[in-house]
Amino acid sequence: MRVVHLTTVAESLIGFLRGQVDHLRAHDFEVTAIASPGPHLDKFAREHAATEVLGIEMRREITPLADLRALAALVAALRRIRPTIVHAHTPKAGLLGMLAGWLTRTPVRIYHMRGLPLETATGWRRHVLRATERTSCAAASQVLCVSRSLREIAIAEGLCAPGKIEVLAHGSGQGVDARGTYDPARLPADARATTRGKHGIPADAVVIGFVGRLVRDKGLVELVGAWQALRVTHPDVHLMVVGVLEARDAVPADVLQAFQDDPRVHVTGFDWNTPPLYAAMDVVVLPTYREGFPNVPLEAAAMQKPIVATRVSGCVDAVVDGETGLLVDVRDAAARAAGLARYLDDPALREAHGRAARARVLTSFRPELLWEATVAKYRALVAPRPRPSLLTRAQGATKRAFDLAVSATALAALAPVIAGAALAVRASMGSPVLFSHVRPGKDGKLFTLFKFRTMRAPRADDKEIWFRSDEDRLTRVGRFLRSSSIDELPGLLNVLRGDMSLVGPRPLLKEYLARYTPEQHRRHAVRPGITGWAQVHGRQTIKFSKRIEYDLYYVDHWSLWLDLKILAMTVRDVFVAKGVIPGQNVDDVDDLGLVPDRPAH
Repeated sequence: MRVVHLTTVAESLIGFLRGQVDHLRAHDFEVTAIASPGPHLDKFAREHAATEVLGIEMRREITPLADLRALAALVAALRRIRPTIVHAHTPKAGLLGMLAGWLTRTPVRIYHMRGLPLETATGWRRHVLRATERTSCAAASQVLCVSRSLREIAIAEGLCAPGKIEVLAHGSGQGVDARGTYDPARLPADARATTRGKHGIPADAVVIGFVGRLVRDKGLVELVGAWQALRVTHPDVHLMVVGVLEARDAVPADVLQAFQDDPRVHVTGFDWNTPPLYAAMDVVVLPTYREGFPNVPLEAAAMQKPIVATRVSGCVDAVVDGETGLLVDVRDAAARAAGLARYLDDPALREAHGRAARARVLTSFRPELLWEATVAKYRALVAPRPRPSLLTRAQGATKRAFDLAVSATALAALAPVIAGAALAVRASMGSPVLFSHVRPGKDGKLFTLFKFRTMRAPRADDKEIWFRSDEDRLTRVGRFLRSSSIDELPGLLNVLRGDMSLVGPRPLLKEYLARYTPEQHRRHAVRPGITGWAQVHGRQTIKFSKRIEYDLYYVDHWSLWLDLKILAMTVRDVFVAKGVIPGQNVDDVDDLGLVPDRPAH
């Protein structure tokens, strides 16, 4: 099978595919690499002589005409190559690659989300970036994400359906070669002293290191603020800045001037050979505003250096706070200075966190883990998928016909009960009579769920009611409606509309979507139900994880007879109020949408 790997610039190809091309070839995949032409693409071609390499100009900036030309060139290339898989990385290459793959009907189209520039964008640019990400995800047949935190943001922003996006292995862009390139034991014994001497750093100094692109988004402004405080309180500390200036998202001139004017700041420029630089450092700092999954914390960890990073997407996956490094609030120079000071003042803590960091990357972030997970994912995606049988389609039609017949009959038969409940709510709580809330339905698509309101609405001068318990805010009418499940009857309208079924997994909060694993998300393979297998096994009395197990059992074992059994058990439970906790809603959410608990990853 032929795989096309696509990045905007060739530097990304070098980083993302280091070692992976040979692994793919060893597993019978032929690779074509496409990126913008230039010396880095030439270098990649020399290093991978058996790999087809194509240069197609793609720009990082928003350039509609140039992007159309690049799209046309990609379509022509894919028509010639006829790959089985197009695997595109970075936002611009992701957009162009997914569109080209869709236009040429490439069977498998993978968009690898490695970061979201829209996190820090504002105004019209943010809207454009969101639209392009949503287009890339929609055109892809599979979206891969480098970290769990980035996956959560992508889902929360509505960029991708939860069941379509996943993280391979433990995440990261390409792992870290902790047994080779980034093994401190493989460096010459004098590497630390030699590197310090080269850059004019005293041998006995304590060194803070920054490695990365010198752009505003990397938090250079806050780094200067933290450094100016630390250089006064710690006169033996030096700062090493490794990276190259970029015109895009340029660092303010006064920040650069502050670095250049300080004899204890050492700006080395960019150097691909970073292990000796890490060896010269004592603690690493990453004040970034956003990440997908940053490489620097893994490289520092492999070199047995602790890191002070920001509590943002990507970094929260790369650093275990208080164990392999410290996480501080974004854009907070004082907090960063305090975090760095802890390491500067405590060599034993630096050593302990450095050892823990290296042990973690050796266990969870070896490149081979990602290579193996990538091959497994490729094989799973190209494997033939059986079409639903006629019996399966007939069962679905039968279930829908059953829902329509029963819900219409129930609405007619229970009309007096529904009208009485509506009048009781109106008299005791006023308007509105119905409580509506957005919930995820089949395949995670959102719909508006209807129920009778059971809680008092807060008065304008009584804001404390928002923080009172459910028991305090429930009316007598509301308590009766919940215990008798009459508050659920408006959901029959959702069944008629096709949003729900009579029986299925209960529709939980949309906030849960980003926290489901792909396996847990299978609960959305069917329409949600007014009642379900979990509800007749305890309702509020069972833990969230057990509820998910029951939901997945229903998805895997559905039959009309199971639906009839659940409906019969539901009628029985309603009469005895089985599994009902007074004052608590069946979905672990009150009528104001507050979330008292959240599911684990």
